[in-house]
Amino acid sequence: MVEGSVTEAGQAGPSLIGAAGPVRSAALWRRVHAVTADLARRGVRGGDRVLVQADNSREYVEALLSLMQLDVSLVPVDPRQTPADTRAAARQASARWMLTDRRPETDPVGGRVLLIGELGGGEAAEPGEVDLSAWFRRRDAVVLWSSGTTGRPKGIVKSGSAVLDNTERTARAMGYRPQDVMAPLLPFSHQYGLSVLLLWWRVGCTLLVTPYQRLDLAVGQAVAHGVTCVDAAPPTYHALLGVVRRRPIMRAGLGGVRVWGVGGAPLPAPLAEAFRTQMGAPLLDGYGLSELGNVALATPADPVACGRPLPGVEVRITAPDGRPAAPGELGSIEVCSAGRMEGYLTEDGALRPTDGDWFRTGDVGHLDEDGRLWLSGRDQAVHRMGYTIFPESLERKAEGCGRQIKVVAVDDVRRGHALHFVVADPEGGSPLAWRRRLAPHLAEFEQPNTVHVVDSFPVSFNGKVDTTALRRLIGVAGG
Repeated sequence: MVEGSVTEAGQAGPSLIGAAGPVRSAALWRRVHAVTADLARRGVRGGDRVLVQADNSREYVEALLSLMQLDVSLVPVDPRQTPADTRAAARQASARWMLTDRRPETDPVGGRVLLIGELGGGEAAEPGEVDLSAWFRRRDAVVLWSSGTTGRPKGIVKSGSAVLDNTERTARAMGYRPQDVMAPLLPFSHQYGLSVLLLWWRVGCTLLVTPYQRLDLAVGQAVAHGVTCVDAAPPTYHALLGVVRRRPIMRAGLGGVRVWGVGGAPLPAPLAEAFRTQMGAPLLDGYGLSELGNVALATPADPVACGRPLPGVEVRITAPDGRPAAPGELGSIEVCSAGRMEGYLTEDGALRPTDGDWFRTGDVGHLDEDGRLWLSGRDQAVHRMGYTIFPESLERKAEGCGRQIKVVAVDDVRRGHALHFVVADPEGGSPLAWRRRLAPHLAEFEQPNTVHVVDSFPVSFNGKVDTTALRRLIGVAGG
């Protein structure tokens, strides 16, 4: 059995399919050993912090596994972030090396830049399975970065044991099996994509590495290889529906998919309804954070809301007045989980440990009578005409009009805040028509001050609506 894998007897272990075709487990192990040996020859040692910046590829996966086998501290960063942001991440994480698929414009690590395509030229003499056990014991196994939607991204330090615990709980809850073919339509540099990679490795199934930014090609490959599990952010699923509408034959080819996982951003109700109608299957929503990993997941057997908390993970809702919220009552989401981070990096790279057992997520939602979690959005309350309003919770209500809605709150001296409702309507309906459609779904104090209509929302690389770009698009000041 592969070290760190829960494959069943008789299963060959993890394999992957990249641009050059399939790589079975034995060949994959040889490749990982070859890259591991090459990295060691170049001076990479256990305990080093390594900044990893590259697009998804077979070589990226092999390099990541090789670094884990060397027991380094991984610092994955977005391949499309600015050179200044990359330098800041390298400095704050005290990265000693940089592993990338292209020569950077500026060197953030003092000359220790390694190109993924140049590694592992010779076969490793050492046979055998890949051993990730030391990495799973490392306290600073990975440094992830918050999305930055509420300020500068924060460095999040996760231990290998926390990552492993969360991966195993997720695998059991979702019922993944060695026969599955996973197709994550996500960047591996973010929490969601990295979690799918670890699930693939632990379960010992097949990973399809697709050109996910060319969705027509990615969907074609998913059909060709009999994909059973897909993970993506909401905007990707919206685009996928467009692909299927243009090429209806694709729908039948995707009939073997049993898990349509969605995350990385709130799932708009109109998208969920449209997907179920068009594809005949539900999108399985979930709730998680880089600080905690997966917290709650809807499953094929119970595809409702964000599902129930994973076994062993506790969720409580605290009402605004500090008391435990009743079922159905909106409040702040708090989580107790073994998958919790070690802490945040300070500006000078030191670890600021977390305190207490319960983590305040900064999100708002409620638990229903059956213990399922319903997410409303960020706990960013604004005050308007004497009422406390949560803009993202308001978006969920407004989506009853049949379109995805974003609510932008802008300071207003007289009212406290003015509410700008933005409707994504490629058909170009008028603001007045949309105001009339929105009105029945909102209380009087929730009605928009202004309605804007756009073709689509600007989206960041990780699949979330880019609120800064959206504010620029509609011409309101940052908030």
